[in-house]
Amino acid sequence: MMKEKKGGRPKLSPTEKLKYRIAVNLCTKDYYVLKAKAIQAGMTCAEVARLAISGCQVRQRLTTEQMDCIRKLSSMGNNLNQITRKANAEGYSNARNEYLYLADKIDNALTLLEDGSKDS
Repeated sequence: MMKEKKGGRPKLSPTEKLKYRIAVNLCTKDYYVLKAKAIQAGMTCAEVARLAISGCQVRQRLTTEQMDCIRKLSSMGNNLNQITRKANAEGYSNARNEYLYLADKIDNALTLLEDGSKDS
């Protein structure tokens, strides 16, 4: 009669087994940064990399339409700064119409950006 082994490490489930391997090339700086973080945490470099992968969020790149909208918002922000300077120099009543027009354009651009991000 053979006795069953008691104790020892329990077997990992198939989802917990580390059976996939990837090769990653790092520059010297990145390698030593990873190694320093691993030493500080008392872990191996592989454990730190696995934690970084599981803890990060990868977002889709911005579409060309979204990038165009961001550029337009940036230029509108610059225009708003110019209007503010003009308002401070000449008085607020002269700049009101320009401000209202630009505020409406910015609101439209933000609506476009929000609509584009909901689709993805």
